Amino acid sequence: MKKLLMLSFALTAVLLVAGACAHAAHPMAMAVLTPISGSHAQGSVHFEQMSDGTVEIKLDITGLAPNSVHGFHLHDKGDCADNGNAAGGHFNPTNMPHGSPDAQSHHAGDFGNITADDKGEVHTLLSSALVSVAPGPNSVVGHGVIVHANPDDMTTQPSGNAGPRIACGVVESHTMAQMH
Repeated sequence: MKKLLMLSFALTAVLLVAGACAHAAHPMAMAVLTPISGSHAQGSVHFEQMSDGTVEIKLDITGLAPNSVHGFHLHDKGDCADNGNAAGGHFNPTNMPHGSPDAQSHHAGDFGNITADDKGEVHTLLSSALVSVAPGPNSVVGHGVIVHANPDDMTTQPSGNAGPRIACGVVESHTMAQMH
């Protein structure tokens, strides 16, 4: 009986540790988008590193024209000065050509287009296997997130001809407590 009780306690301890590991917070980051170039676009972009290595990107953006389409990218620099132009080009740590996010070859920061609903809002989830939230050469932290005035044509080099930058935010690392 004593051995059974000891085994029961040991098994309970193992399950508690395993449960705590299973619920460990994934690395997270966030950018607060503010309007630039006279636009009204604003919102937030949340990045969460998933267990499989991909990054889930949650967008909540308002102030866009109803039913409009906009290029959405991660840019090289974390600087929204000069109407977002200080953010530089698309984040491209592997020196690839610009393209669609589902193309075999594209910038890590090529997230494609987003479409506003009939209220001028975007509430959607994207996913990327080319960026990370954790520190490293592909980390989103410290880079600029840009919403463009026009759709990305997915082919024009080096940036998809998406037009002026209408919202910008810099990605900062956050804990789960800060995200809520």
